[in-house]
Amino acid sequence: MFSMNIYGYLLIIDIQSSNIHINFTLCFCLLLLITMKRIGLLSDTHGYLDPKIWSYFADVDEVWHAGDIGDMATLEALEKNKILRIVYGNIDDHLVRSATKEFLRFKIEDVEVLMTHIGGKPGKYARPALEELQANGAPQLFVCGHSHIALAQFDQRFNMLWLNPGACGYKGFHQVKTIFRFSITGPKIHDLECIELGPRIGNFTEASF
Repeated sequence: MFSMNIYGYLLIIDIQSSNIHINFTLCFCLLLLITMKRIGLLSDTHGYLDPKIWSYFADVDEVWHAGDIGDMATLEALEKNKILRIVYGNIDDHLVRSATKEFLRFKIEDVEVLMTHIGGKPGKYARPALEELQANGAPQLFVCGHSHIALAQFDQRFNMLWLNPGACGYKGFHQVKTIFRFSITGPKIHDLECIELGPRIGNFTEASF
């Protein structure tokens, strides 16, 4: 009998019986699937949820929203079907702010995450975000919104991945509504996708859940 510790999970394998054949590759792959988390990331809904979002987020484990939710109805709709991690933005009223936070720091798998709405960008962080990074340390993943520009960048100074999923509402200057989808396995962030939902201006209907 021996054991392997993979991403914090202890796998104990008994090979005493000659009748048992163990496919170690299969065991490893299955363990990765068990520990992997799929994340749907969006921002700047401004009170509107495109119905197409949920077809892309159907298989995610958690939904993260980087602020400018819009109203309590949007917040409640987001909370219905998925684990939700969310921060408020500059347009959110006192009701939304009372139910959310300005900064959210958490750990998922082996990745520490810091999320806020107005974060700035590598080399030009907003002052509150920079103060948070300097006071409490840099995470492995920094998530923000506000700019309405979808972008992923590695920050060499803070040794962290910086993500902004753009905007998926219909208010703002962005031309295309965007969301992100990615996976986290142990300490690794992988399979990042930027998904275009269509043009910002056009016909839209309220999402149903």
